[in-house]
Amino acid sequence: MDNSAPQSGPPRKPVGAGASGPPNQALALAAMMFAVSMTFIDQTIVAIAAPDIIHELGLTSSQMQWVVNAYLLTLAAFFALGGRLSDIYGHRRVMLCGTLVFVVASALCGAVPTGSYAEAWLIGFRAVQGVGAAFMFPAALAVVIAVFPVERRGRALALFFGVSGGLTAIGPLLGGWLTGWTWRAIFWINVPIAVIAIVLALLARIPETSKREPLDVPGTVLMAVGMGLTVLGLQQSASWGWDTWRTWVCIVAGLAVLAYFCRFELRRRHPLVKLQVFRDRAFAVDMAVLFFAMTAFVPVLFFASVYAQVSLSASPNQAALYLLYFFVGFALASQWGGRILDKRGARPALKLGAAVGAVGFALWAGKLTTLSMHDQWLYAAIAGAGIGFILAPASTDAVNRSIGASYGEVTGITQTVRNFAASIGLAVFGTVLTHVTVNRVGQTLRADGVPRGPARDAAHQIAEAVTGNADAQQPTGGGRVAELTRDSMQSIRMDFAEANQWVFYCMAGALVLAFICSLWHPGTRVTREPGSAQPEKPAMPTPQP
Repeated sequence: MDNSAPQSGPPRKPVGAGASGPPNQALALAAMMFAVSMTFIDQTIVAIAAPDIIHELGLTSSQMQWVVNAYLLTLAAFFALGGRLSDIYGHRRVMLCGTLVFVVASALCGAVPTGSYAEAWLIGFRAVQGVGAAFMFPAALAVVIAVFPVERRGRALALFFGVSGGLTAIGPLLGGWLTGWTWRAIFWINVPIAVIAIVLALLARIPETSKREPLDVPGTVLMAVGMGLTVLGLQQSASWGWDTWRTWVCIVAGLAVLAYFCRFELRRRHPLVKLQVFRDRAFAVDMAVLFFAMTAFVPVLFFASVYAQVSLSASPNQAALYLLYFFVGFALASQWGGRILDKRGARPALKLGAAVGAVGFALWAGKLTTLSMHDQWLYAAIAGAGIGFILAPASTDAVNRSIGASYGEVTGITQTVRNFAASIGLAVFGTVLTHVTVNRVGQTLRADGVPRGPARDAAHQIAEAVTGNADAQQPTGGGRVAELTRDSMQSIRMDFAEANQWVFYCMAGALVLAFICSLWHPGTRVTREPGSAQPEKPAMPTPQP
């Protein structure tokens, strides 16, 4: 696809040029990290405040689940649109607009009134938050890519992903502290962060570019509907169950719409997503490795946190500190992975990351039944390092291969792949965890003298309560059954640890698949901008080991 259409406004300037001097790379990177930190934090911070929100607003657990899902659904549905708008109207402009939408919606979430309108108000503005984040994130990532030249891009994006990704673990800590004042503060905290991001972005002299191309509205609708339905089915599978028609109708219908979307886009002159980029084998491998890595990366934050609270009897804040073991390895390896990319290309980083991650998750799984947080820190850090080696190099190498330097569009693709993979990981691993927990707990209760029927019911209630899959409470009932269930809780904590072992071994398996995919990477490096002559061919075709 030829992207050399006339520019709106002044002619497109080379990277580093601006009306008032070259861009300030440090300020630009800091601004983008402040902006996207809000999107990472908001994926985890709301869960900590959920009990207070439910109590004050009178919501049910299922309504509260929609408060979480509304954000994630719109985030998944509009990533591709955000990336395309970034290319058409300018990365800096769309980033600023997305930040404003996000922070206004955040303030309104915090200002939700009590009463009959509370549910619709909170869910509605959480959805708007997701739209703002979907516009902001691809544009912010595209700004970093546009400001830094190819030879320094790996290290810049390693810092971008290392710092902003690590903030996901800060969400529970920050949420616990803010909720002690008022749960509304978890939304209001975004206001000062957004102000800092906007001020830094304006001071950074980020060069603005735009393309005079039409927006593919039909493609936008198809993408939003397809992604929305598919992710909805995956997210709700835990509550609806895999044996209900609603789950499969959403997933199958969503995948059918996405298949039609791909066929539709191939016939468009100015598509929402230029699918031709997948003809580049290196790009396709980057996306495959990123997909399998993300099925483990986001789910491990949830499953490790729940494991810490159930099996290790940790508080939410202690569980957040437990996750920091993982993020120490992640942050350090991210920097190393960025340097490997700049010097040797993506293939060595992807192979190393997938191998290290697979070993780390497998060793971590083996230590879960020790029920000791301190016995696990090394293996959690190794698992985090594996993901750290992959995330920035795969994402950076992919956007370096953009067609005609359509950075916004390709960042939209990478973020859609990441979010879709995370949804699949949460759904599949959540099902595995629930199934194994029910079987293990049922066996424990029967061995302790609980009759088969009550033991099965109690096992389901416990599994649903600890995995957050339904509006379940702790096992209820009176008499001997309730007493025996309470007496079995120590054994049940071990049962839950053993169930998590299955999940973590599955995560190791996902990294094994990522390693196999990484072997197909051609090992070529991109050493010049894709908008230059022959952008589809890397400048140095020598394979790397």
